[in-house]
Amino acid sequence: MSLRAADAGADAVATRIDVLYREESRRVLATLIRLLGDLDLAEEALQDAFMTAAERWPRDGVPASPRAWLISTGRFKAVDRLRRRARFDAALAALASRLDQKATEMAETADDPGIEDDRLRLLFICCHPSLPPDAQVAMALREVCGLTAEEIARAFLTSGPTVAQRIVRAKARIRSERLRYEVPAPPELQQRLGIVLHVIALVFTEGYAASFGASVTRADLADEAIRLGRLLVDLLPDPEALGLLALMLFQDTRRAARTAPDGDLVLLADQDRARWDRARIAEASAVLARAVAAGRVGSFTLQAAIAELHAVAPSAAATDWGAIVGLYDLLVRLDPSAVVLLNRAVAVAERDGPAAGLALVVALTDSGPLAGYHLAWSARADLLRRLGRHDEARAAYARALDLATQEPERRFIERRLAAL
Repeated sequence: MSLRAADAGADAVATRIDVLYREESRRVLATLIRLLGDLDLAEEALQDAFMTAAERWPRDGVPASPRAWLISTGRFKAVDRLRRRARFDAALAALASRLDQKATEMAETADDPGIEDDRLRLLFICCHPSLPPDAQVAMALREVCGLTAEEIARAFLTSGPTVAQRIVRAKARIRSERLRYEVPAPPELQQRLGIVLHVIALVFTEGYAASFGASVTRADLADEAIRLGRLLVDLLPDPEALGLLALMLFQDTRRAARTAPDGDLVLLADQDRARWDRARIAEASAVLARAVAAGRVGSFTLQAAIAELHAVAPSAAATDWGAIVGLYDLLVRLDPSAVVLLNRAVAVAERDGPAAGLALVVALTDSGPLAGYHLAWSARADLLRRLGRHDEARAAYARALDLATQEPERRFIERRLAAL
């Protein structure tokens, strides 16, 4: 083999490892946590496994079952770490022996499809009621989905160090209270369901509309949220779990139409509806019908009903904005959050005209709860543009541009500014 061919082969393996890390690392981590019983040790084992892969695979080739190889290698690396530390702590020696005895079992189960449930188990321990609510969300987004502290901080308009401290404290409590790595029994499962649904929704939101970066969407996160939603519905077909799954499916039907070939953002009104996934719309409608039939309608179910009205409208002009505003009126009673109020304001603008919507948006952005939210300023700018108040529109777009961190959104705002 020529030197050039060898280099090309090594580059291909390195690319494969990078892809595996993005797509499989959180699954591998979740299983290592179950096997090792320790979050920090599992994270060290995960990094050791991928470092070993980077050393060996260019020479030995990529194994037939990469995930099983990574899990097995990570476990063995963890045992080695424990043995090196055992001279300082006899308990670690005993733990290393117990883990070593599981080698045969590990070899048989490392690539079992059943390990998919490990991420659901991890999600529930991250959302344990012993942890503070803000730490639950931060832990779940970090450990289950692999978001960085900075990404989580952007979603919550806080700082990376603040999020990192929440995660450190949460891990310490999990260790000190020896919280069990398992899906809880039905009574406790219901108690934890709300925060679990909230976390899955946040993961999907980051996948559907990435908070920063070069792409409008992050398909890996959207797909993972939907997968977790399906697992949860199978485990507990609660009306709100069904509602969230329906909402995610409705939103995801538009994935292919939300970006132009060059990666630029395409607004809902301008999307080619022929590119919407009609089979997924039908599935989402069926899931929503199950949620409504259960007789207890919550906020996710109402959001799914709103998404369905968008999905079934033959065109933007034919959208039933009156019905959408009515559903938002109900939603505000259950969830009077600033983002819900912003979405309602946009719907009011479509039903009653831009002046009616603008008054609502101004209240949210002028020293209001969304004063630092780029989408609120972008909505304000668009309504001002439609009213012909171009100087004010330019100022609002400029503010939105200052706050936006996703490149396609920034390009869209820059085009609107240039048009003015």
